[in-house]
Formats: sequence, structure tokens, C-alpha cells
Amino acid sequence: MIYIKNEKEIKQMEEACHIVALCHIAIGENIKVGMSTMDLENIVMEVLKKNNAKPSFKGQLGFEGSMPYPYASCISINDEIIHGMPDKNRIIQDGDIVSVDIGAYKNGFHGDSAKTYMVGNISQEARRLVKVTRDSFYEGIKYAKVGNRISDISHAIQEYVEKNGFNVIKEFQGHGVGRQLHEDPGIPNYGHPGRGNRLEVGMTLAIEPMVNQGTDEIIIMDDGWKVVTKDGKLSSHYEHTILITNNEPKLLTNRI
Repeated sequence: MIYIKNEKEIKQMEEACHIVALCHIAIGENIKVGMSTMDLENIVMEVLKKNNAKPSFKGQLGFEGSMPYPYASCISINDEIIHGMPDKNRIIQDGDIVSVDIGAYKNGFHGDSAKTYMVGNISQEARRLVKVTRDSFYEGIKYAKVGNRISDISHAIQEYVEKNGFNVIKEFQGHGVGRQLHEDPGIPNYGHPGRGNRLEVGMTLAIEPMVNQGTDEIIIMDDGWKVVTKDGKLSSHYEHTILITNNEPKLLTNRI
């Protein structure tokens, strides 16, 4: 079931989304070579606490048999696609690309966004991957308008990514977001246009391209959470929570 938010609910949700954006601002200001991924987790928790918000991801269930997710952020480096767990022993190196995914819960609503940060001296190909991932999001939301269908967004993302020589992940997708972190509809990053639900005013959606430098094949690690590229090549992630309006979509987590 797709939940359409009214004006009051949207205002409540905007605060959670704003807090996610503040978390990303803090990450961007502090991330550097030599930090651990747990240092980044601590930054996120500090911002959440300061703003009286709870971490959306903590306690979420993963694949069958995996433990509930124990952290506020997912931090994935280089060939890690999504769901990397913060670790005091995982040290950020010069030239790493670091994907940080954050959710905040406040006023009964969630906000969700992700960004891949480039740390130190980045290769040109890594830089291009990160840029194409980000740009594919904006290509996709050109179609996030009333009357279009979900797969119009999906198709635009895939087309742009593949035109630039990269591949989208097919096993994971964007999603509705609101009172629950993951709501209907699912939003793949690939597919034919003209399919799926029609977009309506009041829909709130987390659009999140996950893009691989090489093959789109993945490996899910033994912890049941971390997902890596099968060929060991780089992956990038970019996500915003958006609102469908009568005009252009509104980016609710738009300070990154």
C-alpha cells in the first residue's frame, strides 16, 4: 500500500529529512584519511542526539538469519556497495571512495539519504563513477512528476548509467519512505518505462542509484548485511528522499 502524506505529515517528515542532511554536512566537514568508519558513525550519532532524533537503521532486519542492524549509519568503502558496518579498525585510506547512508527518525517519520565521499587523491575513473552515480539520480527525478510511472524514473537512471559505461545494481532498489523506513512502492534502478504505479502528489520516495564500475554481479557477505561487487571493482551510492508535488519534485534531504 502506498501512503500519501498530507500537508501536516509532510512538515513533520521534513524535520527528519533536515536532520539527515545535517548529518551529511557534518560528515563532509570531517571525513579525512586516517579516520575509522566508527569515527563517522560517532559523528552521525552526535548530530542525531543533538537534534533529538533516533537512528532509523538501528534494529532494522536484514536477510534471514542476520542480526538486527546495530548502527546509525551504513559505511561502505570502494568495492562495498551498501550496508557496510562501522568498525573502529576500518581506517579510511588516501584515494578511498566512502559511501555513507543515513536515516533519521523524528515526529513519527523517517528521512533517508546517502552520498559517496571522495577522500584524498582520487583516480579519475573513481571520480567519474561518483559523478555519474549522482547525475543519474538527477536524470531519474526529471520523471518524478504527477502522472508518470515509477519505472519512468528507473529507466532514466539505468539508461544514463549504462550510457556512461557503468552498471546499476538490480538486487536492491529505492523505496517509499515515511512512517516506516521502507514503504511501498519499490523503485528499481532499471527497467522499461511506463510501468508500475502512477506518481501522485504527496508520495515521498527514496530514490537511490547504486552503480558499479564493473559487473553488476554482487556478493552478500556472511554477516548477512554487507554487499560487495563480485569483481572487486568500485561501487558508488547516491540517495535523496523526495516529495512528489504538483510541479517539480522537492528534495527533502537536499543539503548534500
